[in-house]
Amino acid sequence: MTETSLSPADVSRLYRSLRRIRRFEEVTAEIYPSDRIKSPVHLAIGQEQVSAAICDVLGAGDWVGGSYRSHAMYLAKGGSMPAMMAEMFGKDTGCCRGKGGSMHVIDAAAGVMGSSAVVSTQIPVAAGYALAAKRARAGHVVAVFFGDGASEEGCFYETLNFAALHALPLLFVCENNGYAIHEPIARRRARPDEICSVAEALGVPAWRIDDGDVFAIRQTADEAVRRMRKGGGPALIEAKVYRWREHVGPNEDYDQGYRFADEVVPWKRTDQVERLAAMVEPALRTRIDAEVEAEIAEAVRFAEDSPIPQPKEVWSDVYA
Repeated sequence: MTETSLSPADVSRLYRSLRRIRRFEEVTAEIYPSDRIKSPVHLAIGQEQVSAAICDVLGAGDWVGGSYRSHAMYLAKGGSMPAMMAEMFGKDTGCCRGKGGSMHVIDAAAGVMGSSAVVSTQIPVAAGYALAAKRARAGHVVAVFFGDGASEEGCFYETLNFAALHALPLLFVCENNGYAIHEPIARRRARPDEICSVAEALGVPAWRIDDGDVFAIRQTADEAVRRMRKGGGPALIEAKVYRWREHVGPNEDYDQGYRFADEVVPWKRTDQVERLAAMVEPALRTRIDAEVEAEIAEAVRFAEDSPIPQPKEVWSDVYA
């Protein structure tokens, strides 16, 4: 694991981000069997460090976009927690008025352009945001998060080429957890370790972090984003991670035969949430943990108390 030169305040901020994401999703998993959550959920438990690290180097004018597994990205970028919980409850106060559910979360005020349930479709949309950012000449960047499965879709290659051709300030972030739903990467790619080479073939700088180290991811992202703000064009970060829960849903799935419990052992041993927790002064850590729990409890209360959409709302925000 990489040593860090971050200040104690920076480490504490990063820990808070990781802890918020982890506990939000754990509470979501606890609620899910009650049927109060009205949409499928794709949890990022075990791979929160990618969103936390990337978003820690982004600013208020920057944008992020992601896939159906985007709770972490949304929260790390500053999206409203109550609005996302209400969205999952199907309530009118949700970030999509209860119409999108867990897989479609957006908070324009926080720079979350939205997430998409269709694999890789967020990538070309992010390129549009990056093109707008370049033309605005304000030094803003866009980060788009996607899984290793999305790296096999045509629009990934096409968007990489377009971004390289136009020197767009677009950071491609591949959260490589080794599986596209239930299919391991070795069965899908002739050269499983060559996602970065796709970018490099187009002259796009690319880095791979193999151990899920939050500080290594953050340091790499900081370098890439600084370069992009100066007009250096796109970059790609491939971060190898491992999701601890099933592809969709709140449970574990090691009994389903496509992966096995011993795979997660080394990842739990280097859990980045626990790693940073040990680096934060105990009294401060206790305060952060308590504040996170209170915030989540308030988000759940907000969702439960919010009204469901009126039937007439089926016609709102519809464009023919």
